[in-house]
Amino acid sequence: MRAKKSRLILMVIGFGYAFLYLPIMMLIVFSFNESRLVTVWSRFSTKWYYELLHNQSILKAAWVSLQVAIISATIAVIVGTLAAIVITRFKSLRGRTLFNGLLTAPMVMPDVITGLALLLLFVALEQSPFWPFSRGISTITIAHTTLAIAYVVVIITSRLAEFDRSLEEAALDLGAHPMMVFFRITLPLITPSLIAGWLLAFTISLDDVVIASFVSGAGSTTLPMIVFSSVRWGVTPQINALATIIVSLVTLGVIIAGLLINRQQRLERILNRNGR
Repeated sequence: MRAKKSRLILMVIGFGYAFLYLPIMMLIVFSFNESRLVTVWSRFSTKWYYELLHNQSILKAAWVSLQVAIISATIAVIVGTLAAIVITRFKSLRGRTLFNGLLTAPMVMPDVITGLALLLLFVALEQSPFWPFSRGISTITIAHTTLAIAYVVVIITSRLAEFDRSLEEAALDLGAHPMMVFFRITLPLITPSLIAGWLLAFTISLDDVVIASFVSGAGSTTLPMIVFSSVRWGVTPQINALATIIVSLVTLGVIIAGLLINRQQRLERILNRNGR
């Protein structure tokens, strides 16, 4: 009976993984297909990668998306870390519940509503002589940062909530300055959550098409917008090649992040053992 139950669990898990990853594997395989038909295999070829690397519109959109994703993820981690510290360390702060709700509100708001609200905000700000930005890369970055902060705050708040503050208190008792304690003890120990938050914010920015469509301007088309518009007329093999490159880069980033997180967790266990 137990063996049948184990086989059933393995079958369900295998079906789940196949449902999730088999389409991605098929996409990768057909990116090396010479045929222009994305579902008919002819023979192995890398010509679509060559054509992709000479497609200036896609390359320009990819560069815009990378700029926006890197900048917005970095700002979101910095602001989100400070906000998470306020939420977890200053429990007697007046308006703390409202502050926490305002930070996490973009997570539950529909993207259409968020994009429309930001569009109206930027249109109103453009009427001001003191607003330096027109709709373009800057406004997309601001919009993606606003969305990503909510996710970063949730991740870092959960890490700080279970943080062992005895290490900080020991350093303070030994005469360390609070800023030194933060940069030498707190920040290294929460690095795994910072990396996870940055990767999630980067992915959200790189994946967004709805909000970017509202707040973008001339010359600021992102890669998801290019892909979405091209899919309307049928998927081309260049899109398969592009997706394969993105999947490879994301996989590499996840592997590197996993190694860094494991290293930080080992460091934390060593510090905890030494503290005892």
